[in-house]
Amino acid sequence: MALPTAAPSGVFVELAPAQAPTPLTAAQAGRGGPPAPSGREVHVSGSAELSAGPDRARVSVRLSSRKEAAGAARSSVTRRLEYIAQAARQRGVPEENMTVTEDFNRVENTYQMEAEVCIIFSDFGKMQNVCNLLVEKLGTSVTISPPHFYHTPEAVDTLRRQVCVAAVANTRQKAQEVCRLFGQSLGKPLLIREEETREWGGHTESHLPNSPDLLTLQERIQNATAYASCRVFAVFEIKGKENRRSKLL
Repeated sequence: MALPTAAPSGVFVELAPAQAPTPLTAAQAGRGGPPAPSGREVHVSGSAELSAGPDRARVSVRLSSRKEAAGAARSSVTRRLEYIAQAARQRGVPEENMTVTEDFNRVENTYQMEAEVCIIFSDFGKMQNVCNLLVEKLGTSVTISPPHFYHTPEAVDTLRRQVCVAAVANTRQKAQEVCRLFGQSLGKPLLIREEETREWGGHTESHLPNSPDLLTLQERIQNATAYASCRVFAVFEIKGKENRRSKLL
């Protein structure tokens, strides 16, 4: 769902002078405590940028009937509602993803029945199949709104986690390259700090300058795509000379 894109990043390296080792206490020595830090570190900053297309689409199907008899108006709408629900279910849309609202009025000497079916799709291919079928079978007796694409909160959280992990991975890779440049071996991370996270995009049709009816399906998906960037700062330990034998292996 998320595709990496190029993002500017910076590398700042500081090779601190070695410090005198701190003697272990008796308790630490008895437990085989960790060795004192060497005091040599590499400081690196890096960033990443990811994008995620929408994972949901909402389509509204509106229909109405105006008859002299109340039963005829209801029956006309009910038959089409049943067909719409059946077409969606047969293509894998769960019942809980369909919401039906109805409105019944008396207009002059007639009865008017109006209904709207709101269908949420997670598979955009199935969405197209359902909409095309309804247009073919029901024609102008139904009005299908352009799909509204959006992200679920779970999808947004996933994008945030992925871009942070990608930024950390980029930072570690740069630290490794810096250490290799000086013939050193990268050690464990001593500090990882998320410095900045930005999110943008994911616009809805109401925010677009152009008429929604003029946009293609791919343009709608692109306009609803969300972006996130993350910049992190990390400090890694420098273990010492790089093991050339293991490098060759």
